[in-house]
Amino acid sequence: MSQVPVVPGVIYHIYNRGNNGENIFLEERNYHYFMKLYTRYIVPVAETYAYCLLRNHFHLVVRIKTLEEINREERGCSKQPRSLERFISQQFATFIGTYTKAINKATSRTGTLFEGRFKRKPVTKDRYFKMLVAYIHQNPQKHGLIADYRD
Repeated sequence: MSQVPVVPGVIYHIYNRGNNGENIFLEERNYHYFMKLYTRYIVPVAETYAYCLLRNHFHLVVRIKTLEEINREERGCSKQPRSLERFISQQFATFIGTYTKAINKATSRTGTLFEGRFKRKPVTKDRYFKMLVAYIHQNPQKHGLIADYRD
């Protein structure tokens, strides 16, 4: 199954889980490191509407920034990527790859941490967007990590 290309200006539900359903967050500090990498690689290219990090998977709702937005935030950086879509996909790949390498090194494991490339679904309807944000916020309760997502 081919992946939907990442297109600037489009909102996506992005998600992935651990290979064979295994945990991707083994210690509390892993969540913090994941978000540190997220800030470094994803925040410059995407606006975040919702996210959820669970032991063995994550969900994001993001809007991919346009070239103009990326350049404006980089204070007029003269570097123009040949393909913005490729650049954005590379940012996500570097984010996931860097996290995987760190976990593998810390736990003396090898191989893939995630089930393939990150999955993404375009969010094209307001109703789906609202449902998705609610789903992501309720997900920790669904998995028994918290008693009430509203807390």
